[in-house]
Amino acid sequence: MNTQFRKWFLPVFFAAAVWGENRLATAQEELVAHGDFALLGRQSLPAPWSAWTPEAAQAACRIRLGDGGLAMDSPQEPFAVGGVSQDLKGVQGGRAYAVEAVCSAKDVKSPLRSLLVGLTWTRAGKAIHPAGTHVRGPVAVGEKGDRSNLPERPATNLRSVPGFAQIGPVPFFGRLKFSDVLVAPPEADGAKLALDAKWLGGGSVRWERVSVRPTDPPKPRKVKIGTVYLRPSQSTPERNLQLFCDEIDAAGRLKLDVVCLPEAITMIGTPRSGVQVAEPIPGPSTRRLGQSAKKNRIWVVAGLYERDGNRIYNTAVLLDREGRLAGKYRKIHLPREEWQKGVIPGSEYPVFKTDFGTIAIQICYDWFFPELGTIFGLKGAEIVFAPTWGTTFADKEGRAEGETIFRVRARDNGFYLVPSVYDGQSMVIDPLGRILAANKGKNGVFWAEVDLNQREPLWWVGQWRSIGPRDRMPDTYGPLTRD
Repeated sequence: MNTQFRKWFLPVFFAAAVWGENRLATAQEELVAHGDFALLGRQSLPAPWSAWTPEAAQAACRIRLGDGGLAMDSPQEPFAVGGVSQDLKGVQGGRAYAVEAVCSAKDVKSPLRSLLVGLTWTRAGKAIHPAGTHVRGPVAVGEKGDRSNLPERPATNLRSVPGFAQIGPVPFFGRLKFSDVLVAPPEADGAKLALDAKWLGGGSVRWERVSVRPTDPPKPRKVKIGTVYLRPSQSTPERNLQLFCDEIDAAGRLKLDVVCLPEAITMIGTPRSGVQVAEPIPGPSTRRLGQSAKKNRIWVVAGLYERDGNRIYNTAVLLDREGRLAGKYRKIHLPREEWQKGVIPGSEYPVFKTDFGTIAIQICYDWFFPELGTIFGLKGAEIVFAPTWGTTFADKEGRAEGETIFRVRARDNGFYLVPSVYDGQSMVIDPLGRILAANKGKNGVFWAEVDLNQREPLWWVGQWRSIGPRDRMPDTYGPLTRD
């Protein structure tokens, strides 16, 4: 072998060998057999895949392999269901797995509700949790990559489907992707992968490929969340601001990421009304609070009365770690004490992206109305802060009081809920309704550290934040918006 040939041949040979080893390793790590449906052609569904159909045979969708993938449809029955599944071997307890699936949908009204990718961890062939886990998605994909503004964008074509009301988004047409990283429980030695179709509404789906492979575990998203209990008396707006800035300083010393103050902090304990203390936002109070936020490198939620032109709103502000106004929420549901004074209701449900997660804000009387929490949950809020006058007392005389209602709101929507109150308890409540921190009659800052990447299921039902939005029936909710 001459010198020139060796210079050319050896690097290419070793590169090819490494490429072959990597490809073999990747293939060996893949847990799904026959996961590329587009390559299978027009044959019967190969083992270890198996199809399932409902007990009510008339409600079964068609499932068949064909050009481009595994098709599911039901032109005659909009509420048809069906799917395929595969038992996965070689799962290692405690290891993380990347799950990815790609499909094409046509005339599917709600991809979020109708197209499901699920993984159920097993031990000795038995499910560890009966509900399993929904893989995150779908998001629309195209030549320019993922577009997370799905799950329901307008279609390029549309047809009327008997039995489906045409309320809300029109059917979707395009390619979709599911992608997630799931960690097997320590006791798991297998898993069941499922691709399901639920109520396609005359539309169809073609599954192109699905993959489950070992990967690095997701990093935790630890957040230190604080809430304040403090009720000033015989005070002034200026003194109140100082008292609450002192609480922000205390939260800073605790190295918290975010702290929630109560409602109307410049009015409580003073002889002045909300209308009298109202000021522009941004304004003097946000500047003062912002200085404390910046000093302590902490996010702050605080309730203030806002004057915008000749209108008065009950508002809560969000200040970032630099003390800048990052957003505001105007209280939507007003009790008689406010509307009789001419306070104007808000009309928007904003969510805010922070450096630790997505949050929303509600104010006091809002907690009586479940629709608000539902909207925030659907818009992606992971934590909802609640500057509140009251009340969050424990149940008494058999009546469900504020503490219970706040816990239920958190559990109903799968988010953390953080009220800061004057009457009752200031609390940090987790997505299962558990109270992680509470003032228990004391003044000051009360806090809990949480992991926003933790996905803890309800018994039997599963992880509600994932399941709830998929099982909603918004087409039937018309009465909620009728006067």
